[in-house]
Amino acid sequence: MSRLFDGYDLSGLSLRNRVVMAPMTRSRAANGVADSETALYYRQRAGAGLIVTEGSQISVEGRGYLLTPGIHTPEQVEGWAKVTRAVHEEGGRIFIQLWHVGRISHTTLQTNAESPVSSVDRPAVGSTARAYDAAGSPATVHVSRPRALTTFEISRVVKDFVRAATNAIAAGFDGVEIHGANGYLLEQFLNGALNTRVDRYGGVRIENRLRFVLETIDAVADAIGAAKTGLRLSPFGRIHDMQAYAGEKETWLTLAAQLAARKLAYVHLNDQHPFGPPALSANFLRKWRDLYPGTIVLAGGFDLHRGDQMISSGVADLIAFGRPFISNPDLVQRLANGLALAPIDRSNFYGGGPKGYTDYPVFDHSTST
Repeated sequence: MSRLFDGYDLSGLSLRNRVVMAPMTRSRAANGVADSETALYYRQRAGAGLIVTEGSQISVEGRGYLLTPGIHTPEQVEGWAKVTRAVHEEGGRIFIQLWHVGRISHTTLQTNAESPVSSVDRPAVGSTARAYDAAGSPATVHVSRPRALTTFEISRVVKDFVRAATNAIAAGFDGVEIHGANGYLLEQFLNGALNTRVDRYGGVRIENRLRFVLETIDAVADAIGAAKTGLRLSPFGRIHDMQAYAGEKETWLTLAAQLAARKLAYVHLNDQHPFGPPALSANFLRKWRDLYPGTIVLAGGFDLHRGDQMISSGVADLIAFGRPFISNPDLVQRLANGLALAPIDRSNFYGGGPKGYTDYPVFDHSTST
C-alpha cells in the first residue's frame, strides 16, 4: 500500500491520509461570499487528509478576480463557517488560503478605482485579471499599473493578513495557508528581478526581500499559533511575469533556513511544471529538506506513483493534488483502490453553477468489470 494513505500528525492535527486537496480558484462566490454550494463542493472532497481552500482575499485591495471569496467581512466569515461545518461533519480537515494578489488586479476591482499595489510600480507583462471592461461588463482584462506600497503601508497589509487569519479561526478552520506563490503580492517582494525598492523591504539584500513574508508569517503565527499557520511558495516559478534573477537559488534556500526555526504547520512548495518545464529539481528539494525539517507539502502534477516516491525519498511528507479533485470528489478512494479517474471538463473550471462543480459523481462500481 502506498504511504500516501498513511495517517499523519500535522502539528497535533491528525490527518487520516497524506493526500492534500490543493487550493484551486473556482470563481463561484457571488458577492465574495462562500455559500451552501461551496459547502457541498468541499464536503464532497472531505476524504482528503487535508483540504486547502481556493485563495480567499484578505481585503478588497487583495482581490484580482471576480467571484472569488474573501475572508474580511462578517458575511464572508459566516459563509465559510458553513464550509468548515460541512467538512468537519465528514471527518475532514480544512485550512483556508489567505490571498493578496498585489499587482495582478485591475482598477475596476479596487475601492474608488484606485491602482492595485505591489512592491514597485511595474505592471505584470502579459498578465490578466477577471474584472470589468470599459462598458462595465465582466471580462478578462489586462492588469492595471500598480503603485508601490509605502514602507508604512506594509504594516497595514500585515495587519490585514492577521485579521483574515483570526476571521478564519472564528469561521472554524483548522488553520490558514498564506499565499506566497504564483507571482502574487508576497512573491512580488521576494523576487529580486522585480523588487528594486530602496527601503528595508527590497533591493539586492536577500534579508530585505524576505522581510515582508517573514513579518507576515510571524504576525499570523503570533495571532493564531504557528501550528495553525502554513505557507505556500513556488520557487523558480515564472507565472505572472516572475523573472529569473541573480541569487535566486540562494534567496529560496535562505528563506528555508529562516522558516525552519518558526515551527509552522507546513511549507507548501508548488512546482509549476503543469504550466511549463519542471521548476523544482531533485537537488533543490533535497537542499530544502536539509534546511527545513518541518512538514513539506509538494504540489505539481503528481500521480500516485510519483507522490509515493517523494514521500518515500523523504523530501515530502504530504502530496497535494489539484485538478484530479475537481472531477473526482472521491479521489482518495479511487487512488487507494486503483479505480479509473473521471476526466475533467475544463470549460467549467471558473464561474457558473453546479455544473462542473458539485455534479461530478463518485465512482460507480456497478459499471466496473
